[in-house]
Formats: sequence, structure tokens, C-alpha cells
Amino acid sequence: MVFNFRLVSDEVDNFKREIQIDSEATFLDLRDAICESVGYDKNEMSSFFLCDKGWEKEKEITLEDMGTDSDEDAYIMEECILSDYIDDEGQRLMFTFDYINDRSFFLEMKEMITGRELRDPLCTLALGAAPKQFVEPENIFEKAKPAKGKQATLDDFDDPLYEEEGYNPDEFDEEGFSELTFDD
Repeated sequence: MVFNFRLVSDEVDNFKREIQIDSEATFLDLRDAICESVGYDKNEMSSFFLCDKGWEKEKEITLEDMGTDSDEDAYIMEECILSDYIDDEGQRLMFTFDYINDRSFFLEMKEMITGRELRDPLCTLALGAAPKQFVEPENIFEKAKPAKGKQATLDDFDDPLYEEEGYNPDEFDEEGFSELTFDD
């Protein structure tokens, strides 16, 4: 059986990929096919997340065992067969390719093609340019709106996080921080 996945991004309009892959392939094979279709480096850390209909993450399948101490099982791409986790059309997944900036592609299994097998994955549709694989993390001080000629402080941020009740700037006193130095 062949699975036909549609891949989209919330970063780039008019971007779409469709990948056909054998149902007995691994998530590593799918990751490689995605990376090839968008020109990404395959050596970067990435994960798949099985999602519910509302795109809520349910189960993570990682590139490498992260050695967590939890009681949860580790699911590794190289060991996980697609057909063991994907069982119907409409299954949703996220492919996180940039952990630092929390960037992902959204995948949906659009069609199960029975009576067919594929030796190698195939990109059957490539529309638009993919988002860049690497972006610089946002500079927090670029979001600040200080008075002209002044240095930005927490009070200058136009961000609801800093306006929430319960945020107490007194919790960040300078005591204990005087010995810290930061190299540029």
C-alpha cells in the first residue's frame, strides 16, 4: 500500500508538497523524503508528532533517542514503520525541523493507494518555495519600544506576557547576580 501525504507550512503562502511513500517505510524514510523535497540538511535534529484532528500533539517520534528518564516509551524514526501508526486517511502529523524557533510542517495523509508498492518515496507535487531551514532566533530587544534615546527595559515590551497579573519584577533582584559576567 502507498500513502500519499500533503505537506504545508504556516510560514509561506502557496507552499505545498505531496509525497507518496510505501506504507512499510519508516518515519526516517519519510523525513528523508521531506528534506529532499524542500532541500533541507538531513543531519539536523527533527521529530514527527502524531496529532489529533485539532493539531494537538499526541505522540512524538524522534530522530534519535534523547535518553529521557521518564516512564514513557521512546519512539525512534528508524524503528517506526508508517503503517503501525498511520491507519486512515486524514491522519495529521507535524514535522518539527527547527526546535529553537518551534517551526514545523503540517502533514495530512490524504490517500491510501491499495494494491501498489513503492521502493523509494516520490515527491509528486512541489508548489512554491519552502521556508528557510534556519532562521535567526528573534532578538527580544527588537520587540521593545523604549522612549527615544533610552535603553529598553521590561516595561517597554509590547507583549502580554509582561502585563499578566502575577508577574513580579521584584523577583528578579540584582542580589546574587553581581558576580555574573557575560561575554559578547
